[in-house]
Amino acid sequence: MTKILIADPVGEEGLALLRACAEVDIKTGLKPEELISIIGNYDALVVRSQTKVTAKVIEAGKKLQVVGRAGVGVDNIDVEAATRLGIVVVNAPSSNTISAAEHTVALMLSLARHVPQANASLRSGEWRRNDFMGIEVRNKTLGIIGLGNVGSEVAKRATGLEMKLLGFDPFVSPDFARNFGVEVVPMERLLKEADFITLHVPLTNSTKGMIGAKELALVKPTARIINTARGGLVDEAALVKAIEEGRVAGAAFDVFTTEPITDSILFKNDRIIVTPHLGASTIEAQALVSEDVAEQIICVLNGQPAQYAVNAPFVSAETLSVLQPFFTAASTAGKLVAQLVEGQMASLRIKYEGEISEYDSKVLKAAVLSGLLAEISEERVNLVNANLLAAKRGLTVLEQKELACSNYVNLITVELSNGSDKVVCATTVVQDQTHIVRVNDYWIDIFPAEGNFMFSDHLDRPGLLGQVGRVTGDANIDITSMHVGRLQPRGKALMILALDEVISEKDRQKILAIPDIYSAKLVKL
Repeated sequence: MTKILIADPVGEEGLALLRACAEVDIKTGLKPEELISIIGNYDALVVRSQTKVTAKVIEAGKKLQVVGRAGVGVDNIDVEAATRLGIVVVNAPSSNTISAAEHTVALMLSLARHVPQANASLRSGEWRRNDFMGIEVRNKTLGIIGLGNVGSEVAKRATGLEMKLLGFDPFVSPDFARNFGVEVVPMERLLKEADFITLHVPLTNSTKGMIGAKELALVKPTARIINTARGGLVDEAALVKAIEEGRVAGAAFDVFTTEPITDSILFKNDRIIVTPHLGASTIEAQALVSEDVAEQIICVLNGQPAQYAVNAPFVSAETLSVLQPFFTAASTAGKLVAQLVEGQMASLRIKYEGEISEYDSKVLKAAVLSGLLAEISEERVNLVNANLLAAKRGLTVLEQKELACSNYVNLITVELSNGSDKVVCATTVVQDQTHIVRVNDYWIDIFPAEGNFMFSDHLDRPGLLGQVGRVTGDANIDITSMHVGRLQPRGKALMILALDEVISEKDRQKILAIPDIYSAKLVKL
């Protein structure tokens, strides 16, 4: 009999589905050693955020086929260990979308009408109508940073409130955003024009502190900021200072850098509304989460693919033996074009040449998209959800295959278009190592293809490389290698510097100021 262990409280709706096909044991509050001692008896494990599914737990789960996280993140699960042992990890990334969107709107309206402050004042015995003069949201501009699942649902609801919608998300096409009434604009314009600014992006290296003192200096003094996404997206100290100085009207936070938390500088300002991470705290969301996870666990136990598998599902041994060395090459190509493209992503073309073209390319497509979306998606891209995630962002993906490959045994070429221009990258594998061999029209060879880089389009002329070297030298940044490609002598050329450290924005501007330097883009692979 198949056995499933429920280690954290989940909704009865999901439990009923699981009980219909397996023996279900509910044992919550287990200590790590207790979980390790019994997990070997179970085929599936269901957790929320409390239970830590460590490598030791996974290794002890000799019968374990699937771990289900009844929620969005999988930070409490060692996904790498699970993947290594062939255990599928599933979550429920979209089940709380509506609840999170509605909570965002609730906080926006609370900011507009001072609801929590007025409630507290009246309960304390005061009648202060004039102190709580509010504003209408009708005809106001809502700036939405991140147009994924939650951001797009916020947009739909704000449309009903007759608001003007601006959005910033480099990974969503303008045509797709227009479907729910959003005009995609640069971040600077959004910050300058929005009356309300709401964030709906994951916390990554590139989004951490994305709203800081510099960004807050651009907003209107009547602007209000809402964060129901992740703690750490906003510089809390800079925000409090801006509010105290009258440069920002107010803010509302449902998420914090450290949780749980009962003391914060955000709690000390009456113009900041705070709630204890209630975005997904609705009866409906919790029911959907439990049902979604239960349905996926049942699929995996029945040998079927799961809709939100966090790690890659089964790939045949033959296909895996041939394509596995190319996973990193495909991901690297996706990462590179995502960082080199300018403007909104519109379409993606992936071309496979050589022996790899004879195999099912789903895993390579997933790897390309994983690299492309790594910095902006909470959902890990895999065989099951690659097409879904691309479609959600309005990204058209075309695959091509050719058995003949003139320059290499195998080649993966990725072309990313913004509608009017395109960026091209080609990668291959030589002796099990990834090589970047083409960028746009230039044939090069970068190995190893990881680290910090600067890609610069320039005019091929004597002395230019030395001028760039002086800037990096003055900044005490070592150039570990340099790659230069040109189409013809004294014509357009591409310079790629591999660097020990990231060049500061100030030094990048110095490089751009050098005559005949057309671009200087920083890339991390």
